[in-house]
Amino acid sequence: MEILLAIVIGVAFGAVLDRIGATNPNVISGMLTLRRIKLMKTILLAIGTGSILMFGGQMLGLVDVGHMSVKAAYIGVFIGGLMLGAGWAASGFCPGTGVCAAATGRRDALFFIAGGLLGAAAYMATYPAWKASGLLNDIAGGKVTLGSVPGASYDGIFAVSGDILGIVLGLVFVLVAFVLPDNLTGQKQPAELPAE
Repeated sequence: MEILLAIVIGVAFGAVLDRIGATNPNVISGMLTLRRIKLMKTILLAIGTGSILMFGGQMLGLVDVGHMSVKAAYIGVFIGGLMLGAGWAASGFCPGTGVCAAATGRRDALFFIAGGLLGAAAYMATYPAWKASGLLNDIAGGKVTLGSVPGASYDGIFAVSGDILGIVLGLVFVLVAFVLPDNLTGQKQPAELPAE
């Protein structure tokens, strides 16, 4: 049943990504060059709403803190994040949108996925060297959160409630989503063009 539910949720999420234009590299590049901000506003609204619901649910006892997974901070993850951002800008896809774009029949997305799998295989093959380099060693205390969450096994960097901080940050994201204009460059918004 869990696998079936995961498939249904994944298909629904992919359909939403396609509907908002996240599977079109022209829309992605427009967002990254600040010419089309609608997708960014949608992303900010989704993150903010999710944060409010998750941390509010934790405060009300509806969400089990034990399900919250915190990954350790290390230099390699920051380097990987920069590489992901550069790949996103160059290709117009991130891993999720690339898979959804491939499902819509985009051939360029298939090459993107193949490149991602090749990169993952290269990382796995060279993992011992990366581990020995020290780039995968924990920094900033390893598994920490910005604020402390009661019942969680992770320390907070700041002496504030993680639940309250999560709700406040969620509200900020929602507010920014509503006040951002559709275009930050001051130039006329480009006409919608198909990516292929």
